[in-house]
Amino acid sequence: MHTKTIARHGSHDAPPPGDRPTGATAALLAGVGTGIGVMGAVLALAGIASPLRAPFTLFFLLMAPAAALATALGRMDPPGRAVAAGAGALAIDLLVAQAMLALHLWSPRGGVVAVAAVSGALLLAVAVRRRAGRAPGSRAG
Repeated sequence: MHTKTIARHGSHDAPPPGDRPTGATAALLAGVGTGIGVMGAVLALAGIASPLRAPFTLFFLLMAPAAALATALGRMDPPGRAVAAGAGALAIDLLVAQAMLALHLWSPRGGVVAVAAVSGALLLAVAVRRRAGRAPGSRAG
C-alpha cells in the first residue's frame, strides 16, 4: 500500500506575501474604520440628520463589539477570529437591545451608549488581563 502526501499549494494556504496588506495599508484601513465608527456614534448621539447617519451608526454598532471581541480572541487564527468576533458582535447587539426593551428603556441613543459601554468594558478587561500577565513576578502560563 502506498500513502500519498497532500500538496500544500491548495486554496486553504495563506495568500502570497505580495497579496497581504502592508503595515501602512492595514493601519490606514483601521484608521478609516475607526473614523467611520466614531462618526456614526457622534451622528447618532447628537441627533444630526444626515444621509450617512444610518450606515455609519450601523457600522459602529457592528464593528465596536467585533473589534473588542477580536482583541480578546487574539490567539486565534485570523479567519476564525473574524467569524467569532462577528457572531459575538451580533450577539452583544441583540442582548443589549433585548435588555433595553425588557426594561422599557429603549432609545437609539441609549443603544449606542450601551454598545459603546459594553465594548469599552471588554477592551478594558483585555487590557487589564494583558497588563497583569506582564507584571513583574507573575507566573507565565
